[in-house]
Amino acid sequence: MENLVGKIKESFDAFSKDAGLQIEKANKAAGTRARKASLELEKMLKEFRKKSLEHSKK
Repeated sequence: MENLVGKIKESFDAFSKDAGLQIEKANKAAGTRARKASLELEKMLKEFRKKSLEHSKK
């Protein structure tokens, strides 16, 4: 689970950087990368929720 949390942090950092570039400098490519990262984050967060629930039942 620690590994998953680390991946979530890395993905969020990349999302945050690219979203900032899109907002501040109207960088279209950064916007595309931010959208892709948001989809990856969604998948990882769902997986985290599932593992968290399993862990809390132990």
